[in-house]
Amino acid sequence: MGRTLENKKEIVADLKETLSESTLALVIEYQGLTVAEITDLRRRLRPSGTVCKVTKNTLMGIAIEGEEKWQPLSELLKGSSAFLLVKEDFSSAIKAYQDFQKVTKKTELRGGVMEGRLLKEPDVKALGDLPSKEQLMGQIAGAINALATKIAVGINEVPGSLARALQAVAEGEKGDSAESAGE
Repeated sequence: MGRTLENKKEIVADLKETLSESTLALVIEYQGLTVAEITDLRRRLRPSGTVCKVTKNTLMGIAIEGEEKWQPLSELLKGSSAFLLVKEDFSSAIKAYQDFQKVTKKTELRGGVMEGRLLKEPDVKALGDLPSKEQLMGQIAGAINALATKIAVGINEVPGSLARALQAVAEGEKGDSAESAGE
């Protein structure tokens, strides 16, 4: 028995809601994957805030109608499509998909859409090579910490330098007064 019109409307509404929360959408050819493999892919993607939706291209086409930022997705709607809808950390999501793809060797990345731009496979790989959100935050924290350390050392150096300069002046004056006394 096929899906009812009401059921299809619910699916489209769910897709629209998920798309509205997403920053990146990837389209993969999933033909040949077992249910266990799709479940494994979903499990790998979950930590990065990514949802894997397997739905008809027609329903996805209806979901992106009128959504300017997702229009390029229509070019990728052919064959057996699974949609990876990335909400947060796209770098981690792409890496998770690439790891899955290496293991199964059954899927093919067709492309993606981000901020209204169509991304081909090399573009998606370049995004995957970017550091994750956590790595970037760590790098920024390290840079801030290093800067704060340098400032603290510099501030501590000022009194020390001043003390050494005063000591040198005082010793110079002692030397001058000793020379004057000796003459």
